[in-house]
Order: sequence, then structure tokens, then C-alpha cells
Amino acid sequence: MTHTASGSATLAAKFLQASPVAGVAPQRCSSAKDEKREAMNIIITGAAGALGSAVIDRFGSAGDRLALIDRREGESREAATWFVVDNLADEAAASSGLARAASNLGNVDALVHLTGAFSWIPVAESRLSDWRALYSANVESAIMCVQGVLPHLTDGGSIVLVGAAAAQRAGAGMGPYAAAKASVARLAEALSQELAPRRIRTNCILPLIIDTPRNRAEMPDAHPSIWTSTSAIADAISFLAGMQSRGVNGACLEVTNGA
Repeated sequence: MTHTASGSATLAAKFLQASPVAGVAPQRCSSAKDEKREAMNIIITGAAGALGSAVIDRFGSAGDRLALIDRREGESREAATWFVVDNLADEAAASSGLARAASNLGNVDALVHLTGAFSWIPVAESRLSDWRALYSANVESAIMCVQGVLPHLTDGGSIVLVGAAAAQRAGAGMGPYAAAKASVARLAEALSQELAPRRIRTNCILPLIIDTPRNRAEMPDAHPSIWTSTSAIADAISFLAGMQSRGVNGACLEVTNGA
């Protein structure tokens, strides 16, 4: 196909508008929170942690109604209610907690499951109880929460799980943790197919090191400037939970940039 000079110039102009150019700082896209959308009813588990706080802020700024679940209540938030559940890997406790949270909201548009655990243990030094504990905290809690929310989740709703980029290829000391988080990713992929008849999307974010006060305290010699902020991860979660990502299902999204 032949392009005229003016046609080529037009294409080039469009390319330059859409693509970053060496030496020129690209304009930042507007945050997703600037997009107008209908308010959602969302259940967030593991909400009392540092990432949970950022996720609450993100959805709260959009005017969403939130049901927050954790082992303890966090700070009071507008349009949010706390529900204390001691062990989300316990079938009865998770089912009861999710039912109470859903009843409070009336209907559920999205489940954001942040509950999980981390431990650095070389395989040779690990005990079977270590593997089981990480599997329970990360995988069993996700299974129980998904099962608990499904009777209340609206058709066309969404589920967001948290895996780990470190589970893509595990490093030394990461065996038990990576095995558990890899299972979370496979769970998300299976659910994306199983729940497709109800148009419920399931996706999984894969963070690496999250910039939290605890991580800074435990890794004082590291450089947190290359870690990912809780607010950046919250933006990714918000995208996957909302209708902006309606074409995305079964994705395992790495959220690892220092931002």
C-alpha cells in the first residue's frame, strides 16, 4: 500500500502522540479515579493492612460502599463497615463473615481478596507445617472467600486475587511462599473459565515488593524507590475490579514497577 507524504505525516503525528519519545517525558495518563462510573458495592478482605488501607482509599474516593473484613477492625471509614473474622481459611467462619458482609451491602459487585501471608524459608530448613501454613493463609482463604461470596455476587461482577511476581520463577528461600502464590494464580485462571457463564471475571495481580512500613523496617539496606507503592497497586486492583477492565478475564497482571 502506498502512502502520500501528507498521509505519512499524519500517521507519524498520531504515532508520536501515542508513543513516548526518547528524551521527552511522556504525559501521565489521568488516574482511573478521574473516570466517572457508577458506585460499586465491594467486599475487601485483609483490609486492615497497609495495602488494604490504600485500596480502601482508592475505592472510597470513587464513592463505593465497602464491607471490610479482617482479624481486627481498622480505622473507621465513611461508607464502610468492618466485619471481624478470625480465620478466613475456616469454611464456617468465612461463609458466615462473607454472608454478613454481603447482607450489609445488599448486593456485591466485586470481591477484592487481599488476605495472605509471607515467609522466607529455604526448602532444606522448612517443615511441612510451614508449607501448610502458607497454603492455608494464601490459597485456602481465597477458596473459602470465593465460595462464600458467590451466592451474593451479581452476574457480571468481578473477583480480584493477589498472587506474587516472585511465584513466576521462585528464588532461594521462596519455595513455600511461591508454591502457595502460584496456586492462587492458577485458582484465578480456573475461576475465570468456571464463572464465565455468569459473566463474572476473575483476575490476579502479581506484585513484587510492596513499599510498606513493615518492609522498610525489615529491609533497612534496600532501596524502596524501586518498590511498588500501595497506591499504585490499589489503582491496578481498582481497574481490574471495575468495568474499565470488562474485556479482561483470567489475567495474571504483574504490578512491579517502582511507582
